[in-house]
Amino acid sequence: MFQTRKDTVYVILAGIFITNAVVAELIGGKLIHIGPYVMSVGILPWPIVFITTDLINEYFGEKGVRRLSLITACLIAYCFVLLFLAMQIPAVKGMGTSDAQFNGVFGQSLWIIVGSITAFMVSQLIDGTLFHFVKKKTGNKMIWLRSTGSTVISQFFDSFIVLGIAFYATGIMDTETYITSGLTGYTVKLVQAIVLTPLIYLGHSLIEKYIHNDKNKKYEQQNTL
Repeated sequence: MFQTRKDTVYVILAGIFITNAVVAELIGGKLIHIGPYVMSVGILPWPIVFITTDLINEYFGEKGVRRLSLITACLIAYCFVLLFLAMQIPAVKGMGTSDAQFNGVFGQSLWIIVGSITAFMVSQLIDGTLFHFVKKKTGNKMIWLRSTGSTVISQFFDSFIVLGIAFYATGIMDTETYITSGLTGYTVKLVQAIVLTPLIYLGHSLIEKYIHNDKNKKYEQQNTL
């Protein structure tokens, strides 16, 4: 099934990418305080998505990211359908989670998912385009610049699109809260992206070593033949 180690790397990165993206949608309905400001807890898994996006961009190109983004968006939409159906089926009274509790948690997630699919596709398109634009200018140098730079811009749009659809358009947030929450979430994402930049270099180093060993093995086999 996996002909090369590079295939294995793509599957592992894709699994991490999809898992964190889906989990972020499911927990996104919970709002938390960051100092005096409000932020969705669904932001917390996104730094891992940033890292895997950049690594996939690095080794599999813009097409690899776009293909995975489309697959992830379809899987998130699939979660939307399952949640919607689950909410329509009456719960057993007096046992387990009630309809009110279940719908209270996952009902908001439905709007999170709608907003996130929109924001996800827009931000991934922007991220991939900027990443490769910077890479063409810098070559294989300055990984931090194309990684953090693309995240800085793409996540600004992501933060406000999600909140706009899931919380502002539904009347949960007023205009002031929407703006401050969007800026808070964006700032948290930006700080996380900067702090976790060393993980990009670590992942890059591990993948290079893993793939390089595969190339050496193939070279030895060819010489043996």
